[in-house]
Parts: sequence; C-alpha cells; structure tokens
Amino acid sequence: MKIDKNFILNRTNKKPILIDTFYSSNHSNQPIVIFCHGYKGFKDWGAWNIMAKRIADSGFCFIKFNFSHNGGTMENPIDFPDLEAFGNNNYTIELDDLNDVINWAQDQFKDHSNVDINKITLIGHSRGGGISILKTSEDSRINKLITLASVCEFGKRTTRMANMTEWKEKGVMYVENGRTKQQMPHYYQFYKNFKANEKRLHIESAMKQMTIPHLIIHGDKDTSVKIEEAYALHQWNPNSQLEIIKEANHVFNVKHPWEKEEVSIELNTVINKTVRFLR
Repeated sequence: MKIDKNFILNRTNKKPILIDTFYSSNHSNQPIVIFCHGYKGFKDWGAWNIMAKRIADSGFCFIKFNFSHNGGTMENPIDFPDLEAFGNNNYTIELDDLNDVINWAQDQFKDHSNVDINKITLIGHSRGGGISILKTSEDSRINKLITLASVCEFGKRTTRMANMTEWKEKGVMYVENGRTKQQMPHYYQFYKNFKANEKRLHIESAMKQMTIPHLIIHGDKDTSVKIEEAYALHQWNPNSQLEIIKEANHVFNVKHPWEKEEVSIELNTVINKTVRFLR
C-alpha cells in the first residue's frame, strides 16, 4: 500500500487544499474514489483513515482532502485553528474545491499505470454528500456516486441557521462545536452566496437528472440528518440503491479521536457495502 499524506495543492488566488492518497503499487488501473467530508469535518476525522485503507486494499485509489475553508490549516489539518476561513466558507467554494481535486487527481495519475483516471467515484458524508450529488450532476467525469448520511437539501438548512434579520444586521452568527467548544462563525455571505446560486444548489433537481449508479447509505439512528432525507433522495432517483444501516448514528458509531485498529460494526458494514458497489 502506498500512502501519501498531506500533499499541498497550491492554487492561484485561492486557499491551498490538503490531500491524502491511498493506492496499491501492485495493481494496475485502479479506479479513483474521492471522499468529501461534511460540515465541521476534516479528512482525518475519526476512522476515515481506516476506511480509506480498507477501500484502497480492495483495489481502488482512495483520495481524501480538506475543503479549503473547513477551518484547518496546512500546519494543523485537524480541528479548526482558522475560524476566519470557516466563516467565509460556502457551498460554491466547496464545489470549486472538489473540481480542483478531480483535476489534480487526473493530472497527478495521468501517466500512472496503477490508476485509471477515467473511472471516478465520489463519496460524500453529510453536507459532503450534498456537495457530491451537485458535483455529479454537473460533471460527466464522475461514473459512480456514494452518499453517506447525506443531506437532501440546502435551502431550509441555510435559513434555519439563525434569526435571518439578526444575521443580516450583525453580519455574523456563531455555532458551537460540540467537541472543541469553539464558537464557529458563519458570515452573512454564506446566505447571500446560497441565494445567488440557489438553482445550482438544488439537490432535488440534481438527483432527478442523475443517470449514473448511486448508492445511498444512512443509519436508522441518525439524529443529525434524519433518515427521511435518505428516503427523499431515493424517491427522486428510484434507480438509486438505498441501504439502511441498523443502529447506526450519523457517523456510523465511530467518533473522534478513534484509537482502535478496527472500526465499529456499523462502519464495517458501510465499508463492505461500499466496496461491493464499487466493484
């Protein structure tokens, strides 16, 4: 297994992106799998590294990255030392980041016999699921999609974040991070960006025009993103495959930090179903 951690993708007039790759030196033409973390997430959260190794061991080039404005830095990619960046994040920045990671992957492995740059699957968790759905609908390079505990809409979520009048007046609202206890800012630009790009950011429309294979995985004990959102995604694209994981919460019963070598029974089921779908 060849593992390269914390590659810095520098971009002109944009914040850099930190990327990890996992693939086998012994297999040829490994399809690319790109993982998108969720809201208040990061690429090294919990058991994502174990998941990456497991999927790579099954014959895939697994790539995960931190969205440029997730609040991490190049020096400290875990947790949120850069709250100013976090506050200036929005959905279109994340779509742009994902596009640049796909471009980077195709360029990085273009002369690499171990990797097939023409086979690309996106995996998105939570808000990253919504971003992955939107990206899939607008990018023909993506061949398959897997969403884990994905949201089904951004509209109500965006307006529910705060008292809209107060948010506009103050220009910022704060959300507490349950784990780090940081007060994480959201500047009003987040809402303005959503309204300016509302049509592009409509997940239902993206789902209804999807023609590639899509695996929807959701836990039946998810209190962060209700299981009804998975049913909605499946209803909008009946050709998708829906898998409900019994007794699984929003992060499939792992946590951060995750000190064990093995994952939870529920995340193990997710990984097995993911590998079967990819194959």
